[in-house]
Amino acid sequence: MKLTPTKIAGALVLELEPIIDERGFFARTYCHETLRAAGAGFGSIRQTSISQSKGRGTLRGLHWQAEPKSEAKIVRVTAGSIYDVVVDLRRASPTYCDWFGLELDALRHAALLIPAGCAHGFLTLEPDCTVEYTMDADFAPECARGARWDDPAFGIVWPFAPLAISERDRAWPNFAR
Repeated sequence: MKLTPTKIAGALVLELEPIIDERGFFARTYCHETLRAAGAGFGSIRQTSISQSKGRGTLRGLHWQAEPKSEAKIVRVTAGSIYDVVVDLRRASPTYCDWFGLELDALRHAALLIPAGCAHGFLTLEPDCTVEYTMDADFAPECARGARWDDPAFGIVWPFAPLAISERDRAWPNFAR
């Protein structure tokens, strides 16, 4: 696994280093020791989940889990492609309220590690996208938080305007800096 830092403190792109032969390839997608040795803020795996989005232009987010149940997560696309975004909401961070986005797809198999205290959202770039999430904390509904995808506090530049957003995600308030 190759770890590449992003402009968000602690957020990493996890790229595969496949071993290729005539059958195809084999690659490690997660290694606790590699992440620990790199100082990545990801504990032990506590939960995995998937989301499936039917249409191109589906937006999910921006979501995070607040203290005392904050979570780091690793996001990987297993079908289709998305524009994935992380927003730093950690007040003491040098990248507070900055955002980073990249395209993740099922062909390249890269993933994004989103540190605890950061918001996450994505926009599907094609129909029938499946996204897998690996979290280091159990889901705590009382700590679930969100902000608008188009919040001026962040100034995220999405590839295009979303075509489908849940009522819940549409109703999130703007982020109070």
